[in-house]
Order: sequence, then structure tokens, then C-alpha cells
Amino acid sequence: MAKVDLKDLDLEETRTWVEKIGLETYRAEQIRRWIFGHQAGSFEEMTNLSKEMRHYLNSISYVSQLKIAKTEISLDGTKKFSFELEDGKGIESVLIPERAHYTACISSQVGCAMGCKFCLTGRRGLNRNLKASEIINQILQIRQSMDQPDRLTNIVFMGMGEPLANFWAVKSAVKNIICADALNFSRRRVTLSTCGLVPEIERLGKELPINLAVSLNAADDKTRNLLMPINRRYPLNTLIDTLMRFPLTKRGRITFEYILIRDINDRLTDATKLARLLKDIRAKINLIPFNVYNGTPFQAPDEGRILAFQDELIRKNYTVIIRKSKGTDISAACGQLTTGP
Repeated sequence: MAKVDLKDLDLEETRTWVEKIGLETYRAEQIRRWIFGHQAGSFEEMTNLSKEMRHYLNSISYVSQLKIAKTEISLDGTKKFSFELEDGKGIESVLIPERAHYTACISSQVGCAMGCKFCLTGRRGLNRNLKASEIINQILQIRQSMDQPDRLTNIVFMGMGEPLANFWAVKSAVKNIICADALNFSRRRVTLSTCGLVPEIERLGKELPINLAVSLNAADDKTRNLLMPINRRYPLNTLIDTLMRFPLTKRGRITFEYILIRDINDRLTDATKLARLLKDIRAKINLIPFNVYNGTPFQAPDEGRILAFQDELIRKNYTVIIRKSKGTDISAACGQLTTGP
């Protein structure tokens, strides 16, 4: 029988598993405190458990870790981690320095099947989904590498893969990310970014109380079809209708990510269409100048065109931020992550 990776289980699943193997229910919290609080890498470190219990747990379960194959540090302080998984496949994650905190950008799949034309990750295709433990371990091992781990306060599912295409593992991981007895991040500081999987967006709104970001990148179906094949399955009217019904807190907003690509989606007419498209949604817009990589046919607009696009949206009363991508010199910026080692 295959051993159970205890980092794949949320609190309720751990309680159920503990009862199933004949232990008292309270052992679940005890084990999770060691795994997540003390970041124990083996049962031998769990010194308040008897030797016999540790031996038994070791025979039927394990506590996984990822192998850090490579780390790179950008001139701007961004740090990229290349992780090797148990099966030898690779993923990448990024630790981003902000003004008063750090953000971890984590992956949910090995590669991506969505095929967005501007994204290097998508050009490599999908290899497989990540397990919940592989998602959690990115955060744990990034935090272990930090001199001040408490400064890691924000988690964004904006790395490799489409998180909603791996819904069950992402849901399980998020439960442990926000659970008080596990990683204990504020749910208001956890954001999931999707290219627009409509049924899964509806599920997310019902099942997970975290922030939603949508990779939009165009305000008309013709342009979005060109850039994002998912739009043929879920065109803009379907997507927007779903987002209008997405549950938000009193001050909550949906973040729309808009990658500006020269002569594709960066004209003032595009900004006007975007403002009209989002008029009935509580929205915040992040403008991201395209990050160039080898082999891409796309280019970023010049600064004047970017500022004009922003000004047009501000005139329409939107909150608009130009996101200066960090880590471009180590291929750690938006759309530049690959399949790791």
C-alpha cells in the first residue's frame, strides 16, 4: 500500500485518517503542529510522540519535501526557485520583495495546457497537475530560505499552470494555507489567478474565501481569441456574466490583469472597450507591459502608450496600477516561468 503524504491532507482529512488507523482524534492536530508549525521533515523529530507511534506512522505515511535544484537572485532582489519533484519533473516559484513585505508566486501545474500565446509556460504544454503537498511545499521551503520568514505575508497562484484546472489539489492546498493550525495566512492575502474557466470560477466563489484575479488581456472576443484559446470555450459575455455574480466582501474587488502588447491590445480604443466591458463589476486593473522572451513575436508598448492607456481608464474612474515586472533578468517575471530543472 502506498504511503500517505500527510501534507496532501487538510485538517478534516487528517482527523479522518488518524481515526482510520486507530489513533485518537487529537493526534491529528498534534501531527499537523509538527509538520506545519515546526516544519518537521521526519517523524523522528516529533519528540512528543512515542517511539512506537513514530515507527508506526513512518511505516504508513511520510512528510514530503521538494528538492531545490537551483536558486537565482535578480538585481531587484527577486528570487526564483527551481524545484525538482519526486518524479524528477520540475517547477519554478518566485519570491517577490515588496515595500513592506514579500509575496510568493507559486505554481499549480507542471507546465500549462491553456496555450496563451504570450506565455512561455503555455508554449511548453502541460505535463501534469501538482499535488496539494507540492503546492504547499513551495511556500514552506521558500519561507525556510528567508532570514525574516514572517515578512512573507502574501501568496499568489500566478506561477506555472492554471490553478482552476487543478481544482481539488488547489482547494486542499488553500485550506492548509489559510488554516490556523497550518500555514495561517490571511485569506485576504491569498489570490488565485485564472485565465477564465467559468464553471470553476463559480465553484471557487462557493467553496474558497480567497481573492480572485482574472487574466483578461483583451476587451473583445476577436483579440482575446487570438491571445487566449480559452476564450473560444468561454467567450467574454459568458465570463463577464459569471464574474458579475462572483461573491465579494463589502470592500472586495476582482483584479483584472491586462498584459499590454504593442499594436495588439494597447490602443486607446482598447482601453475604452475595457472600461465599457467592466462597468458593472467592482474591479481593479493591473496593467502589465509584456515581458519579452526568446522566440516570441510580441513586443511591449513604449512608455507613453502605456501611460495613455492608464490615463484613459483612470478617466473612467477605475483603479489602475502599472505593474513593473520584477525578476526579468532571471526569467522570473509574469509569463516567463518554465518547467524548472
